[in-house]
Amino acid sequence: MEKLRIAVAGAGYIGQAHIGVTQASPSCTLAAVVDPAPAAAANAAKAGVPLYRSLDELIARDRPDGVVLATPNPLHVAQALQCIEAGLPTLLEKPIAPTVAEAEALVKAVDESGAQLLIGHHRAHSPIMAKARQVVAQGVLGRLVAVMGSATFFKPDQYFAAAPWRREAGAGPILLNMIHEVHNLRLLCGEIVAVQAFASHAARGFAVEDTVAINLRFASGALGSFMLSDTAACARSWEQTAQENLAYPSYADEDCYVIAGTHGSLAVPTMRLKTYPREEDRSWWKPFEVGVVGLVREDPLRHQIEHFGAMIRGEAPPLVSARDGLANLRITEAIAEAARTGAVVDTAPH
Repeated sequence: MEKLRIAVAGAGYIGQAHIGVTQASPSCTLAAVVDPAPAAAANAAKAGVPLYRSLDELIARDRPDGVVLATPNPLHVAQALQCIEAGLPTLLEKPIAPTVAEAEALVKAVDESGAQLLIGHHRAHSPIMAKARQVVAQGVLGRLVAVMGSATFFKPDQYFAAAPWRREAGAGPILLNMIHEVHNLRLLCGEIVAVQAFASHAARGFAVEDTVAINLRFASGALGSFMLSDTAACARSWEQTAQENLAYPSYADEDCYVIAGTHGSLAVPTMRLKTYPREEDRSWWKPFEVGVVGLVREDPLRHQIEHFGAMIRGEAPPLVSARDGLANLRITEAIAEAARTGAVVDTAPH
């Protein structure tokens, strides 16, 4: 099978990760890097591929089989529309757009054109998530009633000093980090139909929040609670527990989600499972059967680029569609609104 030629636009942190997995892919090869920044020349030279300063230049001079857009958020919609117009399959990094209104316009363009657009919520490609979803779908936990989740971690002062905009409205862990969690929660527990939240900036005193307590209602009737903080010296976050991104130290005794049903519970990502052995033994006075669900931990970015290749070849629809990206952004914006207003925000489709 001839390898697909993939260009990566944006040579920042996540762009370099895409460059790495594309170079290592058995089905794709890196065709070019697209980035006007002076530092990008070194990235392209190291990868041994041409550097183009714009998508226009790439499309005119070296049209690839697909494009990864790992560019700044404000560029996502315009560049995705440019790729759609050029008929190029595209992997667009999350979030799909800076605002729900812009995301809706992009979804409309995808629907009308039939474009091949994959949104880069890479955790959807995680073997951990696939196994957890399988446990839930098989009914091992019974009917889902609750999920308890957290993304609690500590961002150092340097993170804010390097980019002061991170202290201001438009940044903060709701908009920068929670969108990852929203997609995971939707995958595990179904659609979210209402949210409420309390936010605090007491620890750092920035204009933007540093800690958020979130309540969720799912379409199934299940409820969720989620603690989010970028100033908590705590390891209960996906990055610090999943062992998928080696840039983060991880702790095998920690979990970031517990999914509970009428027959048992699953802790993720340790995959510790507690279930009652028989229907009649369900009681807090009875012991659980305790085990660990087996799985292989692998880099979801590697799985994502292989899925993108399969999508380009017409072998699979996008695992994370433009509509999924819109749904994730809509819930994230609703959490921000709930924290700002103190109201319960209805997020059910109408």
